[in-house]
Amino acid sequence: MRNTETMLDDQVGAFVPGPRVEMAPTGSGGLDGLTFAVKDLYDIAGVVTTYGNPDWARTHGPAAATAPAVLALLEAGGRLLGKTKTVELAYGLTGENVWHGTPLNPAAPDRFPGGSSCGSAAAAAEGLVDFAMGSDTGGSVRIPASYCGTFGFRPSWGAISLAGCCPLGPSFDTPGWFAGRASVLRRVGEALLPLDIMPGGDDLGPLMKAQSAWINADPAVALALQPAFDAAERVISRAVNIHVVPEILAETYEHFRCVQAQEAWATLGGWIERTNPQFGPGVKERFAAAKAMDPAKAAAGRAFRRGFQARLRALLAGGGIMIYPTSPMTAPLLTASMEEQNLVRERTMGVTAYAGLAGLPEVTLPAARVEGAPVGLSLVGAPGRDRALLRVAERLAAELGLPV
Repeated sequence: MRNTETMLDDQVGAFVPGPRVEMAPTGSGGLDGLTFAVKDLYDIAGVVTTYGNPDWARTHGPAAATAPAVLALLEAGGRLLGKTKTVELAYGLTGENVWHGTPLNPAAPDRFPGGSSCGSAAAAAEGLVDFAMGSDTGGSVRIPASYCGTFGFRPSWGAISLAGCCPLGPSFDTPGWFAGRASVLRRVGEALLPLDIMPGGDDLGPLMKAQSAWINADPAVALALQPAFDAAERVISRAVNIHVVPEILAETYEHFRCVQAQEAWATLGGWIERTNPQFGPGVKERFAAAKAMDPAKAAAGRAFRRGFQARLRALLAGGGIMIYPTSPMTAPLLTASMEEQNLVRERTMGVTAYAGLAGLPEVTLPAARVEGAPVGLSLVGAPGRDRALLRVAERLAAELGLPV
């Protein structure tokens, strides 16, 4: 390992300020010749993990060991080129960080890059690295991938170890990654994921159109994604219309929010109480709300989650794939008010909560643009079908003429 001022020209501000942490491959395999970056919540031995906040960095020493997920990438032939910016304590969806600077959205510079894996999304979308590791609790890989116009993947919950990674909501937290090419997205999965546990290989289907998520999307987004939806029908199967939940999306979001908030405070509240850290806009308020979360609301959310998870897993158990817009709208403008950002958050997380609540794998493809800004299309499968889902996404990317 070395700390160096690399020649990499980071014009989008994707990397954490200061000397860059680089690590050479330790083995050879499916990632030979590929470069990558990791979100600054993955530990690298001998380096302080800042978790996007100066007080976190001040109160934590250098990591004793490198996160196993990072080691697996190095062992498969990948070369680490640095750590990327994250929203403070990974608790945000826009990508803003007042301490390290908000990364530029390479695909739409007047809009937010999405969070909390903002730096990793920007690095992959700009082509600074071949792929970049993020993490996803409530949508922090899927949404920045959609906003920045790149491929993104959230695996089945628990499929990949998060040892050596800073937690937020442990029963939701997953690693995840971005790539500029569908084949690279798949190759990273082959280095990290266990073998699929379900029989049937790549024989996935039928395609299921989650109606509530399409209705929730801006009309312009749904219209722009129609050609990609048609391509998915050609690659996978004719779609059947389904209603994932009888509840409205706002209710799904509320249940997710309450459970996540309770976990976030249980996980990080002790450090916040001891340290009284400085936070940027919105982060302090989210943690204050987490502290004040009504236990009855969180309990109701957990009860809803159990039923929701059983329902979706049964629906997809035979190989079905849900399809819907990754985000209901394009990335908010950098000039958006906090109230406007919160409205985007609520509409968006009602849909990202599908995979989050049920622990499902989800891949997003950069399938369309609306007024020049990217929008993603998501494919969601059953737990344990991650590798097959990535291969299906690669076939769909080829059908759409996206980078493969």
